[in-house]
Amino acid sequence: MTDDSSRAFVPGHVTGFFSVHEADDPEQAGSRGAGLTLSEGVTVEVEPAAETSMQLNDEPAAVEAVTRVLSDLGVEARVTATTDLPVGAGFGVSGAAALGTALAANRTFDCGRSENELVTIAHAAEVDAGTGLGDVVAQARGGVPIRLDPGAPEYGRMDGVAAQSRVEYLTLGERSTEEVLAGNTDRLSEVGVDMLVRLVEEPTLSTLMDSSRKFAREADLLTPEVEAVLEDVDEAGGEAAMAMLGETVFALGNGLSRAGYDAETCEVHSAGATLEMD
Repeated sequence: MTDDSSRAFVPGHVTGFFSVHEADDPEQAGSRGAGLTLSEGVTVEVEPAAETSMQLNDEPAAVEAVTRVLSDLGVEARVTATTDLPVGAGFGVSGAAALGTALAANRTFDCGRSENELVTIAHAAEVDAGTGLGDVVAQARGGVPIRLDPGAPEYGRMDGVAAQSRVEYLTLGERSTEEVLAGNTDRLSEVGVDMLVRLVEEPTLSTLMDSSRKFAREADLLTPEVEAVLEDVDEAGGEAAMAMLGETVFALGNGLSRAGYDAETCEVHSAGATLEMD
């Protein structure tokens, strides 16, 4: 039995810091780290089709993780994704598209999978595609997720900062996640683990932002453009950090606008990915 179509909403996700953890099994591979899920996100609609196709914001798109999800579920579908978030700028759009596809396709095609199974399928699809390591599990959880252990729900222990905040963001350009992850990530991961220990010891938004800034600097990921914005926000008394992996600055409260930037606004998304009512 199939429904005509189903829709899911998945929050955006900005990572402040992370460490890479490889494994032969994509369900066990992933990242540890922390970030924010956002009330701005990706809405995904899935409907049966003779062959799989995808559109992102009314343009034909090829998101490998989405194709892998549908293949794993054994269905052919037309996937329509819409988002106001910048694509390729560190907001977890590919992970959101994969997770939204899994949730919506499960209902459309009556696949009978549980939430954890669907998160696992989407996580493994994104790891295999090389487009992300921890967005999917964070987006499934919502809030201010702390990824204590890598991997899908069966393996990846999670916690979170118990806080809510207005969030501003400013995107300066795109950066390829695949290229960064394909390079040597040893130093990046070493710093990421140190920052995770700091945050676990003091799980506050301030610690998250401070650790994220330190991570970007010590892992040598800061670009001059991003660094200049971070300095402006700091001088204005705000808290900001760089989104991993993208040329994007995110700030708590009104940190960016107070520093004179024309920033987009949203807030921490208290719930994780959800199916929408028909």
